[in-house]
Amino acid sequence: MKALKELLSELTFICERGNLEKEVTAVVYDSRKIIEGCLFVCIKGANFDGHQAAAEAAEKKAAAIIVSKEVELPEQTETTLIRVEDTRYALAFVSAAWFDHPAKKLTTIGITGTKGKTTTTYLVKSILENAGRKVGLVGTIEIIIGDTHIHAVNTTPESYLLQEYFAKMVESGCDTVVMEVSSQALMLHRTQGFVFDFGIFTNLEPDHIGPNEHASFEEYLHCKGLLFKQCKVGIVNGDDEHWQAVTEGHTCALESFGMGEHCMLRAENRQLVHKPGELGVTFHVTGLMNFAVEVPMPGKFSVYNALAAIAICRHFKVDEEAIKKALLQAKVKGRIEMIKVSDQFTVLIDYAHNAMALESLLTTLREYEPHRLVSLFGCGGNRSRQRRFEMGEVSGRLADLTIITSDNPRFEEPQDIINDIKTGMAKTDGKYVEICDRKEAITYAIEHGEPGDIIVLAGKGHEDYQEIKGVKHPMDERDLIRDILMEGHIPGSAAGQGL
Repeated sequence: MKALKELLSELTFICERGNLEKEVTAVVYDSRKIIEGCLFVCIKGANFDGHQAAAEAAEKKAAAIIVSKEVELPEQTETTLIRVEDTRYALAFVSAAWFDHPAKKLTTIGITGTKGKTTTTYLVKSILENAGRKVGLVGTIEIIIGDTHIHAVNTTPESYLLQEYFAKMVESGCDTVVMEVSSQALMLHRTQGFVFDFGIFTNLEPDHIGPNEHASFEEYLHCKGLLFKQCKVGIVNGDDEHWQAVTEGHTCALESFGMGEHCMLRAENRQLVHKPGELGVTFHVTGLMNFAVEVPMPGKFSVYNALAAIAICRHFKVDEEAIKKALLQAKVKGRIEMIKVSDQFTVLIDYAHNAMALESLLTTLREYEPHRLVSLFGCGGNRSRQRRFEMGEVSGRLADLTIITSDNPRFEEPQDIINDIKTGMAKTDGKYVEICDRKEAITYAIEHGEPGDIIVLAGKGHEDYQEIKGVKHPMDERDLIRDILMEGHIPGSAAGQGL
């Protein structure tokens, strides 16, 4: 239990009814979880406005209700009514107080940007843990608290859940948390209620613009920039053309990383690494630090992700050797994740599930001058058909061979989705085969792999399921590959046949 006054102590509010001398038994923002004695915060969601449940909360004897607009309560209720400007903002501060401000007991690292957030969080976790820190993680794939891994629903959870995770991290002995901070989370105040020790900006590209996301690129940029008014130290990609706009009006100390001479931490002498079945990159860190590193992930964007991680971990006085060791061991599930199948060719899994991401990935892999670049992907059902046309066009233009297959068809027929992808392919002269069953498609790719090929399994990434007709069936591409090899399918055994 907590005193209502204590929960409201950092908020500006008006008490429109009742009094503040109450004990609260729970903080609730889901109307289905209202109980006697709770503090109910009325949140407007995509499908339901919690203000519609205010009367119900009073009837169930909630201790107090927080609103941002007029509501009607039963005349005889003893429920206290609190009015604030923004209930989501209020929820963040109330939640922080409910869990005894756990962020104050952690070093908090927030990473925002269009791309690179997930990889950078894992790199930071790897480096800091190599240096002896105990690090919690909140991100697109999962929440990690000690040995506990929780499946993530949103990139950044609702503020109450976030504070609950922080509290569990403190309880488990964590001293640090690194987390992805989405523009939606910043816009909806999910990360309010505390100040980040470090805020990081990776890059910005036109994305997440449309219904239920951002109205414009300008709004998207603005929301990203909110992080730099909520952190003590800001660390930005100084090569990104938007970094100055993103940090406009910042209230933090600023540092930069990148490849340009103006950047405070720089990568120089970038070299590609191509080993049997593996791809990577080496570079020399200069400026604020001075040493050489190798990262077992390909491309220029891997350099930026590694630089961002180094720029953060520098503040923790991490030994250079610890940084080098951690980066060399780095592996992020579903993010240009290499799966050893053969010394003759390279197979990797990546979450690239739209045209922009696929183009970036295939362009990066082209730098390694493969014998053939093979792209295997499908598209999700009950989503934009335009995405299918665009991905088909990108793969047809950049890959030497495209294997069109199924992803998450949801309630659509897989063949209909494949036909849409082929419409995009038809704008190019790219070669393709279509194999609807994903396991069969991967089998085909492995059996027909040729020396020097790079084979990309795109779209699923970290996902371990396939959604068909509303049912999620277990399906992890790593397991599929292992099963294919155990079934006796020999890599490259059918190379050159029928291609």
